[in-house]
Amino acid sequence: MVHNMAIIGYGGMGGWHHSSIREMVPELRVKGAYDIRQEIQQKISANGLHAYQSVEELLADETVELVTIAVPNNFHKDYAIACLKAGKNVVCEKPVTLNAAELEEIIAVSKEEGKLFTVHQNRRWDRDYRVVKNILESGVIGKPYFIETRVQGSRGSMHGWRGYKENGGGMLYDWGVHLLDQLLDMIPSRVVSVSAHLESVFTEEVDDNVKLMLLFENGVSALMEFSTNCFINHPRWHVSCTEGTAVVENWECDGKIVKLAENAEQMKWEDDIVYTAAGPTRTMAPRPAHTTQVLELPKVDTKWEDYYRNIVGVLEQKEELIVKPEQALRVMKLIDMVFGAVEHGGIATCYI
Repeated sequence: MVHNMAIIGYGGMGGWHHSSIREMVPELRVKGAYDIRQEIQQKISANGLHAYQSVEELLADETVELVTIAVPNNFHKDYAIACLKAGKNVVCEKPVTLNAAELEEIIAVSKEEGKLFTVHQNRRWDRDYRVVKNILESGVIGKPYFIETRVQGSRGSMHGWRGYKENGGGMLYDWGVHLLDQLLDMIPSRVVSVSAHLESVFTEEVDDNVKLMLLFENGVSALMEFSTNCFINHPRWHVSCTEGTAVVENWECDGKIVKLAENAEQMKWEDDIVYTAAGPTRTMAPRPAHTTQVLELPKVDTKWEDYYRNIVGVLEQKEELIVKPEQALRVMKLIDMVFGAVEHGGIATCYI
């Protein structure tokens, strides 16, 4: 069975949705798209789609079952509600709204209309994330207690509408929403405190360099960083667990696991001081090599198109929705908390 869909907003992300679905998800057929810009309307037609002349025309098309919304963030709520009330199922780009209250409005309408509503949290299918999730779920290096996750670029400012507050721009909305979703999906515990540092180094209206520290109720803490002016990157992930450490260096998933060797004896403190390049030390003396072993990162099979294949499964009542609106609401509540923390000294307590 093939399901017809349409796209609202045919810019970079909207066009990406179209080409990716066309190439990899035959269960969906993108019938047409709408964009407010006339030059983009011409591009829609040139790409073999029906160019709707208005949102009203798109919503009146009874053959369209699913609508993907890929416009600037401040327009998401109104378009999502309009689509749901017109009887359409909705996939919305992220961040889904500019605050949790707006998302609660959308969720209420989706329940009233009995229609699917979800958010394009596609980075749950990123290979680097799935590698780390696999390591934690397997327990190969014990229980996690400190996780560092970073996305770092070096181009300075935010691009296009992402540099404007009115449109919901900034790194916290643009990348923070992904990294927060990954952490909340990975760690089965509530967040109890947030420490936030947001900087506007090159982009006056919005944050372009961000550092967050989250503390979870189960004792795990996480450091998150997303920046636009870093020329020597940290690892994409650095994970500290009770029995070892895992590093994922980059998107290509270079890295390794270093863990306690099997049957390694308990380390004992000796009276002798160890001399290093930094001078005499006991605490920071290197662990003897025979007490550890190096493992390769686990191999994972993950495909971005499985996001939309899950949508098809839900439409056909064969699968449970993976990216649930309630999960997106939890992320938005955390983002609200981060902005609130910045206004009140950078630290906030919460139970999210």
